[in-house]
Amino acid sequence: MTPSDEQAHGVSQNRALLPLMVVATLALGWILVPFYGAIMWGAIIALLFMPVHRRLLARYKWQRTPTALLTMALILVVLILPFALLMAALAQEVSHFYTLVQSGEVNPTRYFRDVFNALPDWVGALLDRFGLVNFSALQRRVSAALAQGSQFLATQALGIGQLTVEFITSLFISLYLAFFLLRDGESLARTLRNAVPLAPEHKRELISKFTTVIRATVKGNLLVAVIQGALGGLAFWVLGVGGALLWAVLMAFLSLLPAIGAGLVWLPVALYFFVTGGIWQGIALCAWGVLVIGLVDNLLRPILVGKDTRMPDYVVMITTLGGMVVFGINGFVIGPAIAAMFMAVWHIYATTRADTGA
Repeated sequence: MTPSDEQAHGVSQNRALLPLMVVATLALGWILVPFYGAIMWGAIIALLFMPVHRRLLARYKWQRTPTALLTMALILVVLILPFALLMAALAQEVSHFYTLVQSGEVNPTRYFRDVFNALPDWVGALLDRFGLVNFSALQRRVSAALAQGSQFLATQALGIGQLTVEFITSLFISLYLAFFLLRDGESLARTLRNAVPLAPEHKRELISKFTTVIRATVKGNLLVAVIQGALGGLAFWVLGVGGALLWAVLMAFLSLLPAIGAGLVWLPVALYFFVTGGIWQGIALCAWGVLVIGLVDNLLRPILVGKDTRMPDYVVMITTLGGMVVFGINGFVIGPAIAAMFMAVWHIYATTRADTGA
């Protein structure tokens, strides 16, 4: 075989290898889809705690396996145990609330009726014209919606609080993967860098952008959510609103939505205080929500998320909302990460074209 024939044979082998690689990658992705959330959070946990792992490795000069095990023990104490305790307490509170709705002690229609009675006459007439004050129909709809919603929350919270098989499986996969990524992450990253057919400076830019966005999004959004939820729950507890823990967790969850977030919970409660005669409670809750809870969002989120990711606030907000619509709760990480990679890839493309004069 001549050198030209060998070269042609090598080219044909490379052409056949590419489709096989694509098919194998898609097949692997297909079988991992059911666990994509657990795999994603395992990678995120390893990424967040990698600096701790490196400090322990440099300080104690241990082998990678004992250091990774010590890091995993810290993760269990700092992250997993508090989360499990919170979910167990939440499960009890949600179950209690569901029982109150089922027994009729919590009657949403009564609250709507109190609000309607406090409205000006012209507002009541306008609502009546559009058929929006049929309290019998409203009671059926709201009661059914609250019953379904509270039952769903109770099921989910109880599932976590009582450690169901699905939750244990996902948690095991996340922690198992996090351990190996902590132990072997650097060698795996080196292998991936060598496999990506890009210039070294472009690979460094993409990897740096991706890791920065993931860390900033998770740490920033979760920290803001925890602070806002805790502040909102504290205000509800002081004002005597029932189920303060439940509302605190709900506010923390909604705080993942930039700009609107916790206001979807505390603002209706403040309005209810106003229309039912609790003027000072309504004023206090509005002041606390705007000046304290809102300040946390407006002050900390741009610093923790926007500054590190170097993305405009509106891009972070839109991609967070879009990501949560498409991917659910995991979308608050996936959305900004996709946006960051989009911007980085287009920046590399524009720079390359400018350098080549195309």
